[in-house]
Order: sequence, then structure tokens, then C-alpha cells
Amino acid sequence: MCISCASKQKVDLIVVNAKVYTVDKNMSKAEAFAVKDEKFIEIGSSQSIASTYEAKKVIDLEGKPVYPGFIDAHCHFFALGLNKQKVDLVGTSSYKEVLGRVVAFQKERQASFIQGGGWDQNDWEVKEFPTKDALDSLFPDTPVVLSRIDGHAYLVNQKALDLAGITSETKIDGGEIIIKNGEPTGVLVDNPMGLIDKVMPAITTETAIYALTDAQKVCFDYGLTTVNDAGLSKQTILLIDSLQKTGKLDMRIYAMVSNTPESVNYFLERGILKTDKLDVRSVKAYADGALGSRGAALKAPYTDKHGHFGAMVTPVDQIYSLAERLAKTDYQLNTHAIGDSANVVVLRAYEKALKDQEDRRWKVEHAQIVDVKDFHYFSNNIIPSVQPTHATSDMYWAKDRVGPKRIKGAYAYKTLLDKAGVIALGTDFPVEYVSPFLTFYAAVARKDVKGFPQNGFQTKDALSREETLKGMTIWAAYSNFEEKEKGSIEKGKWADFVVLDKDIMTVPVEQIPDMKATYTFVGGKQMK
Repeated sequence: MCISCASKQKVDLIVVNAKVYTVDKNMSKAEAFAVKDEKFIEIGSSQSIASTYEAKKVIDLEGKPVYPGFIDAHCHFFALGLNKQKVDLVGTSSYKEVLGRVVAFQKERQASFIQGGGWDQNDWEVKEFPTKDALDSLFPDTPVVLSRIDGHAYLVNQKALDLAGITSETKIDGGEIIIKNGEPTGVLVDNPMGLIDKVMPAITTETAIYALTDAQKVCFDYGLTTVNDAGLSKQTILLIDSLQKTGKLDMRIYAMVSNTPESVNYFLERGILKTDKLDVRSVKAYADGALGSRGAALKAPYTDKHGHFGAMVTPVDQIYSLAERLAKTDYQLNTHAIGDSANVVVLRAYEKALKDQEDRRWKVEHAQIVDVKDFHYFSNNIIPSVQPTHATSDMYWAKDRVGPKRIKGAYAYKTLLDKAGVIALGTDFPVEYVSPFLTFYAAVARKDVKGFPQNGFQTKDALSREETLKGMTIWAAYSNFEEKEKGSIEKGKWADFVVLDKDIMTVPVEQIPDMKATYTFVGGKQMK
């Protein structure tokens, strides 16, 4: 009998011979750790862990790198899953290709209402918005709704316009119904999209479950263990809760409540909803639209569209009143702000509502174009939540939109970090790709995957590798009030971790986009 073996403590999982980036306050490294009851119970050397603990499952990683499970601080997890049930238009290089994919989809599905998403006219040779003429010809009797990549514009056919009662006379604030030759072109920007939403088929519970589980698989494949879904209805949040409690959904979800009366009233009346896998303690609002569709609200006109300022999706007084309301609760306010006008409205509303309050961690989602005079508003109370791949997706045309002066305050991640002390990093998927490796690469290199531009885009605002790793782990957790339970590999925290095929902290930067997650664990349970 082995006396030393008998004295070992039984645990659920042991990992040895790894290169563990703990992301603790000292950014210390380790070789091994033990997991019991879904949490890390000790981190140390391979020898110390192996001599102290025993487990039925022991993983020898042979030197592979391990990191805390990645957190996407701003995404649309449910929307990613729903997109799996629609025409995928991401990466289309022309309107002709869009039409081809829609035709192929309909030939296979024979849908009574065609939905799709992911087109971006800025990626086409002809960079103007498309019109509905070809859709009308191809689908005269079937409604078609195709969402732009940023979710802030629809291209619809005449059948869909008729169903929604939209004509050239329709007026609605906070967006635009684009008109040409006196008639709608089929492109709707921001608030008018809501008229179409009202006539779209309801999402069945079965479809919603498929969507959530499909999205989970994609995310686990990339090493994500927590996602911040930026805007969910009461019904979807309650469905997520039930699926997690019955073991059908393992992804940890930080759910921002969509800013609708029904959803907001429901959750504010009940207070924070917190389980091991679900955290509901924030409201997601929209200040303005997107830069790509010229819906972002700017202080001065668009450089490439005379007299056009974009639009506030939520009126200024409503942003202030929402901020005042939430300041009296434990809920966080997370507001989408792209243009410099929208950003300063949100920042001032936050500052006024929070007054002398501390540790509220309200977030500005995107903080994309900020007037250099307004950076001072960011603090440990007002946190920037940004998406590095937006910089490398938009850099080809962003300067055309805002000009040489305003671009200096655009995608300014290092400046934002210096002001706030922390920065939360995400992707905004499915607007961008799910991959956290593209997030890391864009933040550090400020280039596209082809290496353009040679010297990087506005590299004064690049982040270091350590800052980027923190932004995807411990700082993202901090922005969610979850830094005591996740975001680093430390005793007592959830055993959420990812093993990569290469070391993202040392590999040549140009290799980062092609990296892969070898294993993904949530609570010590292998998901990939």
C-alpha cells in the first residue's frame, strides 16, 4: 500500500505540465492546478499539485498554454444563434452575391418569410446602399428582410413594406426611410426598422432553444466561457435561466435587459437575478445608430454627406431619465454610443445621475468616436466596453465619414484605458466574427488579417498583450461585478479555462488570427 497516496486529497480534475497564465494581480504563472466542485482549489507547480491531490481525470498538457476562460464583454449571443436559422450574408462582396445566397436559401427552405443578415455595402465595389428592385422581381409575393451587418439597417422588398404599411409618406423619428425618386428604396435605418419588426414571424420556443444551443457550440469552440449579451427580452432571459437550470445550456451569460418597458419593469421590480451561470443586473440602451450606415449621431455633419448628422435613437431626455431611474437601483446602465454627439450625451447623463455614487461601473458600449475634449468623463465609475475588430473593419472608410480631426478620437482604446483604468473587450458578434483571436490581434496589431496597413491603424491606441488579455478576462469580469468569481485562475474561482494551440502572449503577432482553442472548460467540465 502506498502511504503517501492514501493521504492525498481527492479532487475532480488535475491539470499538470502546463504554462498557466493566472491573470492574478501579479500576472503570475504556474504549472498546474486542481479543481473540485467546479472551482480551482489550488494553483502551483506540477510537483506540488501531483503530490497533494489525486483525481480520476488528470490532464498532462505537455507545456501547452492555459488562460482564464475568455469573456466576450459585448456580443449578441442569441442573435448569433438566430442567424444560424437565416440566410448568412456575412462576407458577401457584392449585391449580386447577396441575391444569389437568398435565392439558394429559398430554394432549399421554401420559407414564407425570408430573413437574412450580414451584408455590408462598404465591402462591395459599389459602396452605395442597394435598392429593393431585384428583390421585388425575384420575390414579388414573399416578404424579404435582410439586416445590415451592424443590425442598424434593413433592406426589405415591397411585400415587406406593404405588410408594415410603409410608404413614402411614413414619418418616424430616430432614423431614416431612404427615398429615391419619391419612393422608398427598401433601406430602413434604425427606428423605422421597428415597423418591420412588428410584422415579422414570432420566434418559437423551439427555434429559440436551437439558437441558444447553436450559439453555445460556436462560442465554446473559440474558448469563450462567458458572454455578455447586449440586449435581451424578458422572455429570452427567462428561457436561458430555465435551460441553464436543467443542464441544457452551460454557457455563463451576463444578460443585459433590453430597454423596453415590459422587460425593464419586470427585472427592476425583482432586483438583481444572479445564479451560477446567469447574471441579470444591467439595462442595455441605444443612444444612436452605427457609423457604417451613417446613423451614428455626430456633433458636426458627416464629412461624406453634407448636412447629415446621423440621429439619436433614444431621445436625449429619455437617456437622462433612464439614467436617473437606474441610479436609484442596483442595476448598471450600458449604453450603445458610436458618434461623438451620442457619446457626450451618455457621458454627461451618467455623470449627472451617479453624482457622488461610487463603484457603479456603468458602461459606454462601443465608445467609438469620442471628442478629444470628452475623454475626461471616463473613470472607474464609467467604463469603456469596446470591440477592437470594429477598428480594423472600419478603418478603410471611417476617416471618410468623420474627417481627419475627429478620427483622432476614434477607436482610441489605449486612451480610454488610461482614463478609466480598465477596459472591457468584446466582438459585437455576429456584427463581427466570434473569434477572440481576431479581437486580440486587432487590439495589439491594429491591422487586418492581410497585414494592412503596414504600420498599423492609429497605433498610439494599440493595447499591449497583457492589457488585451486582461480586457478579455479579469477586466471584463470586473465590468460585470464578477471579478471575485471569474476572470483569473485563482483559488475559489470557477474553474473556467481555455487551452490554446500556441501561446498568445509570445507567438509572432501575425500568427494570432489563425490560433485555435484546443480545450475549453466551464466549471471544470470539458466543453470542447
